[in-house]
Amino acid sequence: MRTLLITGPGGAGRTTLAAATALAAARAGHRALVLSADPQDTLGTALGTPTGPRPSAVTDGLTALRPDPDGSFRDDLLALQEHAGSALDLLGADRLDGEELTPLPGAEELALLRTLRAVGEGAHGTYDTVVVDLPAAPRALALLALPEQLRRYLRRLLPPERQAARALRPVLGRLAGVPVPAASLYENAARWDARLAAARSLLDAPGTSVRLVVEPGPAAVEAVARTVLGLALHGLRLDGVVANRVLPEGGDAPWLAALRAQQHKALAEWDAAHPTHRVPHLGQDPRGLDDLVALRPAAPGPAPAPLDWPVTDARAEESRLIWTIPLPGAVRDDLGLVRRGDELVVTAGPFRRIVSLPSALRRCTVSGAGLRDGGLHVRFTPDPDLWPRTR
Repeated sequence: MRTLLITGPGGAGRTTLAAATALAAARAGHRALVLSADPQDTLGTALGTPTGPRPSAVTDGLTALRPDPDGSFRDDLLALQEHAGSALDLLGADRLDGEELTPLPGAEELALLRTLRAVGEGAHGTYDTVVVDLPAAPRALALLALPEQLRRYLRRLLPPERQAARALRPVLGRLAGVPVPAASLYENAARWDARLAAARSLLDAPGTSVRLVVEPGPAAVEAVARTVLGLALHGLRLDGVVANRVLPEGGDAPWLAALRAQQHKALAEWDAAHPTHRVPHLGQDPRGLDDLVALRPAAPGPAPAPLDWPVTDARAEESRLIWTIPLPGAVRDDLGLVRRGDELVVTAGPFRRIVSLPSALRRCTVSGAGLRDGGLHVRFTPDPDLWPRTR
């Protein structure tokens, strides 16, 4: 399955281009699905037909789906309340009724992530191409990083190793004088861990990549550079840049010539760094399938190669290992690096990721780092007390 995640700065036309891209895939003979989490149904406006929480056919080969964040949030919270019932009773907490629950900020994105995982498992049908209309870039990056982060939190709070002590729980409960977490709590933790792992696996799948939709201009150049850096840090592949609302050549108005010059400068920078596709300005907001076809979007092609974080063995020359983390466009002053146990906390500009060290590097100490050629090269020196000795 080819999965194309579309994001970009706010107001650049992400939803319209997501709809147009899915339509282009359908017209090319693919079974295509387009997803959006926007509660205002801007997807339905672009397609010319309302969308909702059930898959709806738009035209031959194209289906649209917009998750219901209210229902997803209510079901998840009630299920959590049910599984934590003994702890809530111990605290004397009152139970919540489903009728009084309203979704919290971020519920739309969580519902979208949950739906995307269900689509990957075939719960909403079988598709060749799935186009996902993500929120604006900062929120989209936070959403895409969420499965990995939540899985780490879950494993810290309820380590899987503790499940081995199930038989001792009654004894521990009597000794401590307080209830010990029931087996159902660990079973549900394992279930959520599997769901989060499936969501992250879909993001890491060979057919998944991110496409940025931007309107050419000085601010967009900075936004693209910042988003590309965040994607690389989180191990997400960039499919390319879609330059939306590109002005036609011609016209003598000075303001139009100045605006066109700004667009040309931005396009030249993107052409040099990324696969870039131009979408013309129609002179109106696209509405309906005919306008989407007129945009001539790039249909999803093969996904780019996976991002590699290689570990290089340089011990023969310098008695060290080097772990290279690709960070295109990173600035040295905006980088941070901290080791915590078997994890490395990497900060690049406004983004931060906590990654587990490869097994070989866990037996080493960090001896330095350097930024060059678009990558952060972290140097590790084998710890004599932990590294296997040679005869």
